[in-house]
Amino acid sequence: MSATTTERGRQAGRGSARGATASSAPARGGATKPPRSRADTRAGYAFLSPWLLGFVLLTAGPMLMSLYLAFTDYNLFRAPEFVGIDNFTALFADPRFLKSAQVTAIYVLVGVPVKLAAALAVAALLNAKHRGQGAYRSMFYAPSLIGASVSVAIVWRAMFIDDGVADQIQQLFGFPAGGWVGDPSMTMPMMILLAVWQFGAPMVIFLAGLKQIPAELLEAAAVDGAGPIRRFLSVTLPMLSPVLFFNLLLETIGAFQVFSSAFIISGGTGGPADSTLFYTFYLYLKGFTEFRMGYASAMAWVLVLVVGIITAILFRTSRAWVHYTGDVR
Repeated sequence: MSATTTERGRQAGRGSARGATASSAPARGGATKPPRSRADTRAGYAFLSPWLLGFVLLTAGPMLMSLYLAFTDYNLFRAPEFVGIDNFTALFADPRFLKSAQVTAIYVLVGVPVKLAAALAVAALLNAKHRGQGAYRSMFYAPSLIGASVSVAIVWRAMFIDDGVADQIQQLFGFPAGGWVGDPSMTMPMMILLAVWQFGAPMVIFLAGLKQIPAELLEAAAVDGAGPIRRFLSVTLPMLSPVLFFNLLLETIGAFQVFSSAFIISGGTGGPADSTLFYTFYLYLKGFTEFRMGYASAMAWVLVLVVGIITAILFRTSRAWVHYTGDVR
């Protein structure tokens, strides 16, 4: 009797185990997440729609239209006429186009490094602990808030015209009288000074990067006998290289787009002797004073191509000098 009961119990146990295994198999292999609600999907697209409309109507659409116009002869008063690559070939036969490219290249090659050097130097000074840190940081950052405004460009022009503040100061030191605005050899230094004066934004980014450098590394370098310059070159600068790369990229792209200050200081002419004829300024003159929209569109796409190539070069070369935490080379 007991043997029969035991055998029945074993069979029942095997049956229940097989049933449990069979019932649990779909749960392991066939479990799926519930489908997303259609209402949630519609709500998501509704929240995205303002950005999507703005991107299509204000960015992608105008870019595609300008790409089309770059291959046409269009002056706003008649229908575009397809001319192929004539606009692009005409660019490189235009001496004022070549002059604008030269002026912009000098501004980028000189102005960007000087601005970044000034921003890094001030950030290093503000990184030291002293009273009134917040006030000093606000004072140095303030010019960046108003630096690109028309009012500042007007004041800058008034400072550097004949008998302006700069003229009076240079006469005190024995230099010949004469403003910088009317001197073709001095307009570029004047424009670079205006750009350097607006170093607040990269300064704040540099300051944030300096705060992330471990003090132990600098202390260890000092114990090993490294002086301030050596510590800066061997510790601070490599640790700060990602921030430096970020600022270099942004400032380079921004320098290619300088317009309002050159327009105001030159009185809308690009003078004297085209010394303030920056690329985007000449693009504006072609598009909105001569109404050669096809030519201006071709200029715009050449600028996009040049900036894209420079950006790609910066990213490519960054592998050699930008050091990220945890990199193994």
